[in-house]
Amino acid sequence: MIDALKARAFVALGRPDGRLGIWLMGHRQYVGGDWDALGRLQFEFMLKMGLKPQHVLLDVGCGALRAGVKFIDYLDEGKYLGLDREKRLIQIGIKQELGRDLMRRKSPEFVVSDSFEFEKFSKQPDFAIAQSLFTHLAEADIRLCLQKLRRFMNPGGRFYATWFITDESHVNESPRSHSHRSFRYPRATVEEFGIKAGWRQRYIGDWAHPRRQMMIEYVAE
Repeated sequence: MIDALKARAFVALGRPDGRLGIWLMGHRQYVGGDWDALGRLQFEFMLKMGLKPQHVLLDVGCGALRAGVKFIDYLDEGKYLGLDREKRLIQIGIKQELGRDLMRRKSPEFVVSDSFEFEKFSKQPDFAIAQSLFTHLAEADIRLCLQKLRRFMNPGGRFYATWFITDESHVNESPRSHSHRSFRYPRATVEEFGIKAGWRQRYIGDWAHPRRQMMIEYVAE
């Protein structure tokens, strides 16, 4: 009963971000639900793309570590980098999902930033993933992320990002970035984002995401 009331309040209050939204929805639902399935999907996908324990992985929009727990456990010590704008999500992820022992043994690195301050990390990534991040970002923030990550990524590094692809003209559902509302872009626009930021890209498309988010690979040449 209490959870149902909180869920209705979340919608009535305009799907608030931050502590209030996390408290109303719980951290697993706040980041979109499908916790186990999407965590496993990301992990298995990255293994197929060639991720090895010795690689450095950057999880852009790591949230409460839905996939992060699996990546941290798999990677060598110090090889996981997680960035998110919401400090509270990272804190909950570490405490409730990762646990003290894995945190101590694997020493993951976290940066809280709403402007993609990748330079705050101590090392550069070989791989990066942004699952269900660009689906909640307006164009200016997407361009900023792609440009800054292109400069930060190790040469030859690969970045995998998901998108809602539409056949319609370049119009989004909300002017707010970092929103719980969806942002959809035509494939041509998505590809132009990557080209302008200096990436070589490959459209992967359907990768079995339950809400039909499409995948694109960006390569830092």
